[in-house]
Amino acid sequence: MTISNPLSKKLTGFFAEPQPEARRLFHGRGKSYPGFEHLCVDWFKPVVLVSAWQPVDDPEALKELILAADSTGQISAIVFQHRYINQSPADTLFGEVPDKVIVKAQGLRFEVHPGRRQNAGLFLDTGPLREWLMANSEGKNVLNLFAYTCALSVAALAGGASSVTNVDMSKPSIEWGMHNHMLNGQGTKEIHNIPHNLFKSWGRVHQFGRYDLVIIDPPTNQRGSFNAEKNYKSVVRRLPKLCNSGATVIAALNSPFLDEGFLESVFTDELPGASFEEWLPVAPEFEESEAGKGLKIARFTLV
Repeated sequence: MTISNPLSKKLTGFFAEPQPEARRLFHGRGKSYPGFEHLCVDWFKPVVLVSAWQPVDDPEALKELILAADSTGQISAIVFQHRYINQSPADTLFGEVPDKVIVKAQGLRFEVHPGRRQNAGLFLDTGPLREWLMANSEGKNVLNLFAYTCALSVAALAGGASSVTNVDMSKPSIEWGMHNHMLNGQGTKEIHNIPHNLFKSWGRVHQFGRYDLVIIDPPTNQRGSFNAEKNYKSVVRRLPKLCNSGATVIAALNSPFLDEGFLESVFTDELPGASFEEWLPVAPEFEESEAGKGLKIARFTLV
């Protein structure tokens, strides 16, 4: 790989001014930059995380390119993650990663772990959804399915939600999420957590309903727990028993193999009374050369 424009251009433009919030600064996976399809670069102030889906010929040259672009001196560490290797190990190319990296996104605070595991703990493409939740959650009882580190629930409570229920089969992720809630001064009495497999926990989910707003943001394929093509319908089928009349459903899907039509058909087949309202945007940095390959977020209203 020759490390040059467009990566150099993106880096230089990005670091020409202060960058206080976490964001993706280069999205090669969107296939808009030929020759760079295997490379993404994220900014988790003060750490640059480079994620590679195939080997890079000269990581040292990549490090120097990044540092040369940092004209304002914002970078304290560069982490290179080998996403093409099992468990996605990472190397520190420059500096030292702080023990705790607390970043800002949409004005909220989140703890992230760049390079420690496959995902850093905050999905940057859902930034606009967090903004939408902050503007549309006032007084609502919110159900956050596949909550991961609870960033969307943090946004909902920041937007005035009366309560949130986080469901995720990973107890460590839920605990991480509670730390994110606390980082934003959100009290535990408004938060309910269900750290179990959703399909074995419907009774507990009902316990904290009925809900005014449901967020469905599942993994595409998590072995032994969820497969979007097979299991999304079974989640949607449950919604009428969980929700108040007129409830809002945010349905997300991040699969290059399932497009917008798949999400629409799930609701048409399982919940024909639901009204499709709009497609919500994703962060503009996540540009895709082919429509339907990236994250899709639909908003529905139940009747």
